[in-house]
Amino acid sequence: MKQTIKVALVGNPNTGKSSLFNVLTGLNQKVANYPGITVEKKIGRCKLNHTCNADIIDLPGTYSLNANSIDERVAVGTLLNRNNPYFPDVVVAVTDVENLKHNLLIFTQIKDLKIPTILVVNMADQMAKKGISLNVEVLQERLNTRVILTSTHTKQGIEELKEAIANYKTLTRTPCLNINNLDIAYFENLAQKFPKENAYKLWLIISHNVDIVEASKEIDLSGWANTKSDSEIKRMKQRETILRYQFINTVLKQTYVVDTSKAKNLRALLDKILMHKIFGYLIFILILLLIFQAIFEWSSVPMAWIEQQFSSFAEWVATTLPKGVFNELISQGVIPGIGGVAIFIPQIAILFLFVSILEETGYMSRVVFLMDNMMRRFGLSGKSVVPLISGVACAIPAVMVARNIESWKERLITILVTPFMTCSARLPVYLIIIALVIPQGYIFGLSYQALTMFGLYLLGFLAALTSAFILDKTLKIRKNKSFFIAEMPNYKTPQLRNITITVFEKTKSFVLGAGKIILAISIIIWFLGSHGMGEKYRVAESQAQILSTQNHWTEDQTQHFLESYKLEHSFLGNLGKGIEPIFRPLGYDWKISIGVLSSFAAREVFVGTLATVYSLGSDLDTEEEEGKNTILARMKEEKHPNGAPIYTLASGISLLLFYAFAMQCLSTLAVVRRETNSWKWTAFQWFFMGGLAYISAMFAFMIIK
Repeated sequence: MKQTIKVALVGNPNTGKSSLFNVLTGLNQKVANYPGITVEKKIGRCKLNHTCNADIIDLPGTYSLNANSIDERVAVGTLLNRNNPYFPDVVVAVTDVENLKHNLLIFTQIKDLKIPTILVVNMADQMAKKGISLNVEVLQERLNTRVILTSTHTKQGIEELKEAIANYKTLTRTPCLNINNLDIAYFENLAQKFPKENAYKLWLIISHNVDIVEASKEIDLSGWANTKSDSEIKRMKQRETILRYQFINTVLKQTYVVDTSKAKNLRALLDKILMHKIFGYLIFILILLLIFQAIFEWSSVPMAWIEQQFSSFAEWVATTLPKGVFNELISQGVIPGIGGVAIFIPQIAILFLFVSILEETGYMSRVVFLMDNMMRRFGLSGKSVVPLISGVACAIPAVMVARNIESWKERLITILVTPFMTCSARLPVYLIIIALVIPQGYIFGLSYQALTMFGLYLLGFLAALTSAFILDKTLKIRKNKSFFIAEMPNYKTPQLRNITITVFEKTKSFVLGAGKIILAISIIIWFLGSHGMGEKYRVAESQAQILSTQNHWTEDQTQHFLESYKLEHSFLGNLGKGIEPIFRPLGYDWKISIGVLSSFAAREVFVGTLATVYSLGSDLDTEEEEGKNTILARMKEEKHPNGAPIYTLASGISLLLFYAFAMQCLSTLAVVRRETNSWKWTAFQWFFMGGLAYISAMFAFMIIK
């Protein structure tokens, strides 16, 4: 039986840690969340040799074990708690060859915990270009560990790293810093009280850098009389950091040399252009426009193919399986519902592709810094940039990231406005409505549809800023000024392997996450649309026969009337007509109203719900013209009783505005409740966003109509 070693990848953000994880594990990895929080957990399996495997966990990036953010607490808690299922046998500390001084801080802290640690100096292929030379032998001797130069681009050092992990038991556990030097008497007293415990681990727990309950379950601190005040502990922590950097500087003076005459400083030139106070914004806007143009242009063929496959599959099921309830459930409920979201896989994948490229190159970090000054003018912290940018992917982790903002007022405002940012769940709704009501055409080489999509993203951003400005002026909460400090990563050439894995994992996560909700709601919608209790529902077939005889309908016309009539008088039809008066001022009929109502659980449910509703209201016929049974075709054919089309420019813009502003995500509301610890702010957010969405959609419909 093969031995399995538990390995933790630890390092600062932007050191190439996740790239190394991808190289070691490939697609043999899984992504989940840590229990009770929405910090992403990535675990993968790596074959080290014929007798040994490694389970590798990619811990969240952290600058030190002095944890402040939730991501850092997760990383530190894993390293301190031996009862944690992910407590590692060996740690691989990943550093960037250009930022060794800063990256080595956390390495020295981990070494002091006496966990076997391997130091990886990543991006070694850049050393010659940057004029860097490193004496690995002396560095290993001074740090008392194995040092390996790696490059995820060229695969340099990967096999050597696997060999070092497999032989981790040969690594020394000698600490880098004698923690007792901070206060000899204090730590001697601590050692006498807890003779079996690691002194530095006790220090981290006592200094409140980690969650005491989680990280110290096996240590009883109840009898420990801490003789240090909070101010004294703070000064000791500062002293510790100074001692560590003194040690690091001494080591690097002996091992690390940069020949500035050989260094090619392209980075300064690129930063000057990309972070320019005028051209920086213009370049960012241009990049967004190109992304949206690509989303519409590149995805049209695969989207049409996927939609046709689901339509054909539903027709095949309807004609192949025995007639009955199960046949109708699958062909009219499940397949249309899932297909309604599956058709957007190409566009979602293209969006994640471009975002991954921008992140891989280091450009997104520049965007964060670029936006810093703008945010402050609207009452937000510079640290609010990260949650808002993250909100473009998903508001749930974005709201969690706001924990890093020290000022309660700035943190609250950030939490309240982040859901305005256009998340990936809005994308399917935007795409199908834009395809329905925005005409084909180009201006300056950009399609009207791409410009509309860009406008919606910009609208969400402006709504967030405007709301933040209003809240900053109206909330009577004391505001402490905070500062945004982060390390600017180097520019990197995107790696195809990393981008492929990222796009695959994020697209899979979106599809599976949305698919579960849509599957459940599609079944509910199908049941409500296929059953009814009223007199009109019971006499539907006889009514259809009478009208067929009177109007000389064909069999297909009779069947179509029957399906539509039964749907209109089913449980679903009655529910839709009950809520229709609420949404009628916005230009929605009862079917759209059902879609809007169902999507309050999650926005992306809207498309799946309508796909199921329109499937119930029509007859699947394999002899129909190809493409006629697609959801887009059915939506185009929807008419009011007076013959006017349901989906017009007025109703389409109304829908787009409603989904741009409304809070339609129960998971986000749950996270907001937990982060604010208040139902008041959660309710305020829901009503404020919902009210803005309703009023905006109503006025847009009235004006355009």
